Amino acid sequence: MKLLLLGATGRTGRYVLSEALKRGHTVHALVRDKAKLGAASDQLKLFEGSPLEQEALQQAMQGCDTVISTLNISRKSDFPWAKLVSPKDLLSRAMLHIVALAPGAGVQHVLTMSAFGVHEKKENLPFLFRLLLRTSNIGVTYRDHERQEDILRASGLDWTIVRPVGLTNSEEPQQVLALTEAGGDGPRLARTVSRLAVARFLMDAAEKG
Repeated sequence: MKLLLLGATGRTGRYVLSEALKRGHTVHALVRDKAKLGAASDQLKLFEGSPLEQEALQQAMQGCDTVISTLNISRKSDFPWAKLVSPKDLLSRAMLHIVALAPGAGVQHVLTMSAFGVHEKKENLPFLFRLLLRTSNIGVTYRDHERQEDILRASGLDWTIVRPVGLTNSEEPQQVLALTEAGGDGPRLARTVSRLAVARFLMDAAEKG
């Protein structure tokens, strides 16, 4: 498999990159600064640019059959009210470019990392979490996650949307419980999952096609 990875320098994207290379796949990574990645492999080709730049994205996507996006809207810190350092529509704008360019590049499958609670009934989410969505910059991110999901669903491409619960940096072995959308009332309990486990889940889904 030859895949384009967006978000390769991020906290989850680094795990996806490592997992993809371990499994022998060829990876194109579009990054703003190549020096930040620090990874070297014959299977890895780096492209410098932004997913909001259509020309850069097109070059990086060429010849790939799969796109994995772990992009997220960044804040100055993990504090929910911290100032945004990414455009508030980063995810949806990038997804618009992805779905527009994918057919011409030969991409057959697009996978994106969203978040627990996106597009779910808000009354099923914990009260404090609902409060954060209403009052903090986490809500800004969630609204753009919803927009990017809608764009991908309507694209006509094969797609996979992954909505992990709270992410941790644990590297202990974990069993991942996958809940597929089935028109129910949505999740009721928030738990955590490691970024490594999410990366492996994304790669498993990509390999299954």
